[in-house]
Amino acid sequence: MNLKPHFSRFLEAQPDRLHFAAHSHHPWPDVSYEAHKRAWLDAAEMIDDKWENILGTVMPRATKRIASILGLTGSETLIIAPNTHELLVRIFSCLEPPVRVLTTNSEFHSFTRQSRRWEEEGLAIVDRVPAEPFETFSERFTRESRAGVHDLIYLSEVFFNSGFVVPDLDRIVSSISEEKAFVVIDGYHAFMARPTNIGSIQDRVFYLAGGYKYAMSGEGVCFLHAPPGYGERPVNTGWYAGFGQLESGVSDRVAYGSDGTRFAGATYDSSGIYRIDAVLGWLEEERVTPADISDHVQGLQRRFMSTGVTPGTLVPSEEHTRGNFLTYQSDRAADLYEALHARNVITDHRGDRVRIGFGVYHDEADVDRLVTILGEIIRT
Repeated sequence: MNLKPHFSRFLEAQPDRLHFAAHSHHPWPDVSYEAHKRAWLDAAEMIDDKWENILGTVMPRATKRIASILGLTGSETLIIAPNTHELLVRIFSCLEPPVRVLTTNSEFHSFTRQSRRWEEEGLAIVDRVPAEPFETFSERFTRESRAGVHDLIYLSEVFFNSGFVVPDLDRIVSSISEEKAFVVIDGYHAFMARPTNIGSIQDRVFYLAGGYKYAMSGEGVCFLHAPPGYGERPVNTGWYAGFGQLESGVSDRVAYGSDGTRFAGATYDSSGIYRIDAVLGWLEEERVTPADISDHVQGLQRRFMSTGVTPGTLVPSEEHTRGNFLTYQSDRAADLYEALHARNVITDHRGDRVRIGFGVYHDEADVDRLVTILGEIIRT
């Protein structure tokens, strides 16, 4: 698979740059440029009428593609929003405080910060299961989820600070004893990075992800799969959730759709929808699946690890399945990041962990160049 030529605009912008932070900001393929222009031109041509095109053509086409990737039976449960945090807060608004929450100590900053703030205000009581040791995580999390005392269960499919892929996700969800509990899967580090099929649990889980990372579509386009029967009337609501009632006027009771639109918000920049639709359409034309992307990345990771040049201790260890980035623990994490950045090699670090992300725009020559530069830095 050679998709690198399809990223010419991003790669030619700084030809000497090595971008190995695909887990953070992914370069956009060239088709997204044309899609971004299309959004502007449609706005110029249609002005207010553009929303009929966006909501009637562009968004349904994009959500059908997302639904297919996730193994959903249909796209009507999906809604698009500018970010996952907006969707998270809307889900939370369906529950009566104090909300008893079960989660982990390895969730992304957005959820971690918000859940801590909820605790401070007495709006939530949060139980956090340590991610490590990874060998026993599923067993420990499952045991807690069976307690039947939680209103909201929030779990990443792939942990952002290690790349650890949670095994037996279907089994964990199936083991949750409290049928009324809201189960939210954060799939941001899994969607379009590895095969993800939530078809067997689609009636039980909310699923959050977006375009900023592996979907290669940039900011401002995230999505939620909302299972039927859960959160029928979010308190945090926007006028997009009531499009069906605009013509008939306001009734005595705020109305919601029965599909994913009940979690819609308000006006936002629509260009991201054009971009994600174009990128997923391009991958369809190229016959590239998330499994193909994962295979390509895993091959690059193996090449990198086989050289013996390492920035620290691999986390998790090699016997565990991981996402599309490698995480190394090192007391020099910040220094290594800065030294690489000074050589125009983009990675990132979180505390004492360096993260190196691999993408479809990389080839073996890129990996070899990274190894050479990293080796020179380590030896100094």
